[in-house]
Amino acid sequence: MTKIKICGVTNKVDAITASGLGVDMLGFVLYNKSKRYVDPSEVEDIINELSPKVSKVGVFVNEDKNNVIKIAEDALLDTLQFHGDETPEYCSYFRPKYKVIKAFRLKTKADLKKVNDYDVDYYLFDTYQSDCIGGTGKRFDWTMLKDFELLKPVILSGGLDPDNVKHAIKEVSPFAVDVSSGVESAPGKKDAKLLKKFVENVRKAE
Repeated sequence: MTKIKICGVTNKVDAITASGLGVDMLGFVLYNKSKRYVDPSEVEDIINELSPKVSKVGVFVNEDKNNVIKIAEDALLDTLQFHGDETPEYCSYFRPKYKVIKAFRLKTKADLKKVNDYDVDYYLFDTYQSDCIGGTGKRFDWTMLKDFELLKPVILSGGLDPDNVKHAIKEVSPFAVDVSSGVESAPGKKDAKLLKKFVENVRKAE
C-alpha cells in the first residue's frame, strides 16, 4: 500500500485533519526561509496531539548538525528530511536514532548519479526550481526514474495533487507520495476537502 506524506503542516487543525484521514507521515518545515516555516515549539505542541502511528518528519536545509539534534529532541521528531546540499556523511550521522530522508531536486537524469551514495532510509525526489526549495507545485519528468536502480525506497514529490496522484503511482510505483501545495488553499494552510480527495485517490490507485 502506497504511504502518504503531507508536508508543510503549520497548524494543529491541519495536522489533526490529516492524521484522521489515516496518512502515514506529516512534515514540518524547520527552514526559516520557507513560507511554510513553523517554529519548533509549535511543532512540539502539534505533535503532542497526534497518534503515535503517524511519523513526524522535520524538514531541514543545510542546518548545523547540533541544531538539528536539539530541534529534533525538543520537537519530538522521529524522522529527519534533508532538502539541501547535505553530504552522505552528514545524513548518516543521524542514524540509527532517527529515520532519514534525503531529498533530491531533479532537473535531468544525470542528477540521479549521486543518489545511491546516500545510505539513508528513503530517497525523496522533488522538482528543481532555482528560487524555491520544495513546495514548488511543479512536477518533474517522472520517466527519469524509469530503469534507474535505486537502493532505497522512493518518496515521490513535486507537483502532486488529487487529480494526478493516481497517474503518478501508476507511472512510478513509489513507496510513498508526498504532497504540500497540491492540497492547500494558501501556503501553509491545507484544504480539508483536497486532503480527503488526495487520500481517497491514493487508495483508489491501489
